Amino acid sequence: MRFLAPYLFTTTTLIGLASCQPDYANLPTFSSDHKLLQAVVETPAGTNHEREYDPATKEFRNRQRAGTDRLIEFLPYPGNYGFIPGTHTVPTSEFPTGKPLAVLILTESQPSGTILEVVPIGMVVLEEAGALEKVILAVPVRPSQQILPDVMTWAALIRHYPAVRESLRLWFLHRSEAGAVHVVGWKDELAAERAVRASM
Repeated sequence: MRFLAPYLFTTTTLIGLASCQPDYANLPTFSSDHKLLQAVVETPAGTNHEREYDPATKEFRNRQRAGTDRLIEFLPYPGNYGFIPGTHTVPTSEFPTGKPLAVLILTESQPSGTILEVVPIGMVVLEEAGALEKVILAVPVRPSQQILPDVMTWAALIRHYPAVRESLRLWFLHRSEAGAVHVVGWKDELAAERAVRASM
């Protein structure tokens, strides 16, 4: 089953970062209005400051490493990085219940806490210290937010913007310490959709 017909028009919901914070971790995986995949932005595109959502406080905060804010010592985020709510990866010592499935949304910068309805167009599989991580690549459903026209599938991305894959590969390789991350492979939108379903 496909997540969406390419011609659907929807709205993007921006949740205010006011005193009454929603519980982003327990949002439904699919929007109630349109039954489309949802993604929560943690780190906006264009920044080197990594941010993450803390379910305990329901706030977005800078990711820490050794007591200091973690910075990407390379180019800033090429898209909005976040997670697919209602999903869980394999439990680890750091995340006993598993962390949400990661997503990189290829669109202009959106504030932390933005909820977007998205179309998964592919997936990159990374390996770090023997652990695999799947990152869903997605574009917004709303046409006015799409920066890659006519891209709703992995094949369309590679056909129209072949340099995007290499740009993302280099960024992922340099996001962490040199040599710490390896790109295992790239998958199409069908594999991305299966990964989301399997993580629910």
